[in-house]
Amino acid sequence: MHTSAIILDAPGNLSLRRTALNPLESGDVQVEIQYSGISTGTEKLLWTGQMPDFPGMGYPLVPGYESVGRIVDAGADSQGRVGEWVFVPGASCYRDARGLFGGSARTVIVASARALPIAEKLAEEGILYALAATALHAIGNGDAPELIIGHGVLGRLIARLTIASGAPAPLVWDTNRTRQAGGAGYSVIHPDDDDRHDYKIICDVSGDAGSIETFIARLAKGGELVLAGFYNQPISFAFPPAFQREARLRIAAEWQPRDLASINTLIESESLDLSGLITSIEPAGNAQTAYPEAFENPDCLKMVLDWRDCE
Repeated sequence: MHTSAIILDAPGNLSLRRTALNPLESGDVQVEIQYSGISTGTEKLLWTGQMPDFPGMGYPLVPGYESVGRIVDAGADSQGRVGEWVFVPGASCYRDARGLFGGSARTVIVASARALPIAEKLAEEGILYALAATALHAIGNGDAPELIIGHGVLGRLIARLTIASGAPAPLVWDTNRTRQAGGAGYSVIHPDDDDRHDYKIICDVSGDAGSIETFIARLAKGGELVLAGFYNQPISFAFPPAFQREARLRIAAEWQPRDLASINTLIESESLDLSGLITSIEPAGNAQTAYPEAFENPDCLKMVLDWRDCE
């Protein structure tokens, strides 16, 4: 079996082409992907060649961990799932390319447990489940943030989840004036317009390792800085300001299956709204221009590839 897939042969070198799939096993499902998202975090690092070394890392690879589509076939143990609309957080089913993420393909084969049933009416918005689970994981082990740094999709989801939890609306910083619009029940300002230095919890999703010291200076005594972005540079800061504040540093790791299940419950109950976060949809055949657009255009919050016309 073969499928069309996005393949990164090297940093900045991408193509849409056919690749062979591993055979369907008894516990697997075959999903025909309708939409997949482009991550401006990890996938941008793969594109630029700045991704730190991970087990399984290397080129050529199929990127993507934000895909939705329909189960069209299944192994003997999962035949009852044929026809379900599901979210797929990546796949590792390719013979000719690595599947470190692996969700950006027309057809994927994954273990049945990795295909989460979601509402088909969400359509392309269903690709946001991974980012929403990441946002929930970032705030799930502590109190809600009072300040969020970065008003991209992840920052917006953390703000929405904070409000959905019943906590006071957070303040959000963003240095890009065009991204200061779109606050749903919360305010977004430039950091230069904020003189507060007593935040109990700050959540950073900017990925800006060079500004950690600045963020620490905004904490209250005993305050916590949550690092929820992805940082490809070493993190360092002057010790005395952190010492004086008895600051705590928490690193939010990868989301877990329970986060995904919780997000599904929040979305189904309409406690979490995913609207207004996807700004661009391009046919998968336009991938060579869509990827640079997603990474380089600050007005592009979230780029989605449409696979429906791709063979």
